[in-house]
Amino acid sequence: MNTSPFLSVNHPCNEALQWTKKQLLQADLRPKQTFDLHTARLAMHDCPCPNHGTDECACQMVVLLVYGKAAEPVTLILHGNDGQTWLSIADNPRQRADAKLINSIRQALEIKPPVSMTQAE
Repeated sequence: MNTSPFLSVNHPCNEALQWTKKQLLQADLRPKQTFDLHTARLAMHDCPCPNHGTDECACQMVVLLVYGKAAEPVTLILHGNDGQTWLSIADNPRQRADAKLINSIRQALEIKPPVSMTQAE
């Protein structure tokens, strides 16, 4: 499965998630959140972060199923760490995601983020 990031945002995952959902909705795409690492970690005790080695960390992973006109959704993954968020689309060679839907997602997210979401120069 290929999950190479196609977009990097210089903001924490929660801010990038809100912006991403807004952009997708404005493009007539329907995001449905199916996973949140912070929520999943609540049930686990003594679960140190693999990046920081501590129980308290800023790592986050959110999975969205993005629906469009295609019969099947596309899986969009947001992975955040230390105030940076990377967005990737999961693409499995045995079950290819709809190319038109992938392009619609990328186009929706190519729009420049608002000033509060732009990368620091």
